[in-house]
Amino acid sequence: MKSARIPLFAAACVALAFPFATISETVTLNNGDRITGSISNSDGKAITLKTDYAGEVKIQWTAIKELTEPKPVFVTTDDKKTISGTIVPSGANLAVQESSGTTVEVPFSKISFVRSSEGQDAYQKTLHPSWGRDWKVGATVGLGIARGNSDTTNLNTAATADRKTLNDDLSIYESSIYTTNDQPVGGGVTANAILGGAKYDHNITEQIFGFVSGDFTHDELQDLDLRAIYSGGLGWHAIDKPNKTTFDILAGINYTRESYSGTAAAPGPTVDRNLPGITFGEVLMHKLGASTTIKEDAYFYPDLSDISQYRFSLDASSVTKFNKWLGWQISISDRYVTNPPIANTKSNDVIFSTGINVAFGK
Repeated sequence: MKSARIPLFAAACVALAFPFATISETVTLNNGDRITGSISNSDGKAITLKTDYAGEVKIQWTAIKELTEPKPVFVTTDDKKTISGTIVPSGANLAVQESSGTTVEVPFSKISFVRSSEGQDAYQKTLHPSWGRDWKVGATVGLGIARGNSDTTNLNTAATADRKTLNDDLSIYESSIYTTNDQPVGGGVTANAILGGAKYDHNITEQIFGFVSGDFTHDELQDLDLRAIYSGGLGWHAIDKPNKTTFDILAGINYTRESYSGTAAAPGPTVDRNLPGITFGEVLMHKLGASTTIKEDAYFYPDLSDISQYRFSLDASSVTKFNKWLGWQISISDRYVTNPPIANTKSNDVIFSTGINVAFGK
C-alpha cells in the first residue's frame, strides 16, 4: 500500500504545480473569443500576445472586453513615467491597479509601451549593458600568391566591430593591403597601407547626438608614417529605422597630425604637420532584403589655415549573409589629401578587398 501511495502523491504534486507553471494572460474579446499567451512589448494602439500555437498575435485594445494576467505589467507613458500593476481596458483608457490598491487610468493615446515583467527586466538591462555585451564583429581576409613567371604576394584584410545600445554607438574599423613583387628587376613592395579608426556617438535627444572620432592612416608608398585626424562635434539622425535604413549627418572640428619620412629604398625629407580643420560627414546603413547590408561613411576635412587644402575619407562595405556567422564581404576604402609634401607621391590611395566574412556576436 505504501508503495502505491508514493506515485499517487507525486502525481498529485505535479497536478497542483502544473497550472501555476503554465499560468499566462487570457484576453477575452468583445465577441466572446478567448486568446491565451504572454504579453510581448505593446503600445497604446494594440497589445501583442505571444502564443504557443499562433506565434505573436496583435489585438486592438478596443476589441478587448477583459484581460486576466497573473503578474503585474509595466505601462510607460509618453512623458516617460512608468506604472506597474494589473491592467483592465476601460473605455478610452487603460486602468492600472497598483499593488497599493490605487487605480490609475491612462489614456491609450498617452501609452508608449506595455511590457511584461520579463520584458521590463530585459529593457532595463539594455539601458545599462556591460561593455562585454552587444558587440557585432566581422572580419575578412584575402590572400593571393602567384609563382612561376610571376612572383607576387597579396594580402588584404578588413574588420569591423560595432556596439550599439539605446543611447550609445561605438564603432571600430580596419582595412589593409600588402603586396610584394619578388622579381629580380622592378621588384619590391608595391603596396603597403593600413587604415583604421574608431567613432563614439552618444544621443543627446532622440535625433541629436554628440560624437568623437579618430581616423588613422599609414601608407608606405606615400612616405606617410601616420596621419591621425581627431574630430568632435554634433550629429543628426536624419533617418532612424534600424531594421531598414539609418542615415546620420554630422559636423564639428578636428585636429590633424601628419608625419612623413623617406625610406631606406627611397630617401626623402621628414615632414611633420599639425593642422586645425573642420569635419563634415555622413554615415549610411541600408538593408537590401533579408541577407545583404550596405554600410558607408564619408568625411570631408578642410583646413582652417588654408581652406583650399583638405582631406577626404570614404569607407564602404557590403555583406551578404549565408547564415548567422558566414557571409561574403566587399569593402572599399579611399583616402585623399590635396597636398602631399613628399615629391612624386600621389594624393589618392584606394584599398579594395573582398572575401569570406566571419561574424561574431548577435
